[in-house]
Amino acid sequence: MDSFTYKAETERLSVRPLTNGDYSSWYRGFNERLPSHHRHDPGRLDMSDCTEQWFASLVKKHQNLAVEDTAYIFGVFNNKNGEHLGMVDFSTLARNEFQWGRIGYTIHNQYWGAGYGKEAVSLALKLAFSQLEYHRIEAHINLDNQASIHLAKSVGMDFECVRKAFIQEFGEWTDNLIYYKNAEVRVNEGSF
Repeated sequence: MDSFTYKAETERLSVRPLTNGDYSSWYRGFNERLPSHHRHDPGRLDMSDCTEQWFASLVKKHQNLAVEDTAYIFGVFNNKNGEHLGMVDFSTLARNEFQWGRIGYTIHNQYWGAGYGKEAVSLALKLAFSQLEYHRIEAHINLDNQASIHLAKSVGMDFECVRKAFIQEFGEWTDNLIYYKNAEVRVNEGSF
């Protein structure tokens, strides 16, 4: 793959890679975030270093990660007005016989409550299975992140387990809930 051009859309939303032309919308989306609602919501961010030049290097970095099959990072955009609503990303955990990835998602908190998260993640999962050729996608979720748990369930992800001391964050090793979704599989019903 020479460039990362995958895209999925509904009438309302597009999920696609960032381009250099997205800078103003992307900046506005992050810069207009509201104060944090809980510990998993970063709230307002310091955007002072996020110049157009910095953003161009970010777009290039995203392209390189996709070409390497390390990660696929998508912007979520409102088709009506071009607003940048958030991000969805996939990290490749294993390929070959596994085709296994991890999903991450965030919608800017000023857009919460409009169903954008469910719509964007549903679109992104379809893209992951049909175009990125993953078989299994996992969401790794903090035990107390009710919004993320609700979103994972709403897009048809199933609870699998709790992974103990799975990730180091908040200054300690924390447990994560594992939600997953597999691609639809045709089973070969050959004769025995």
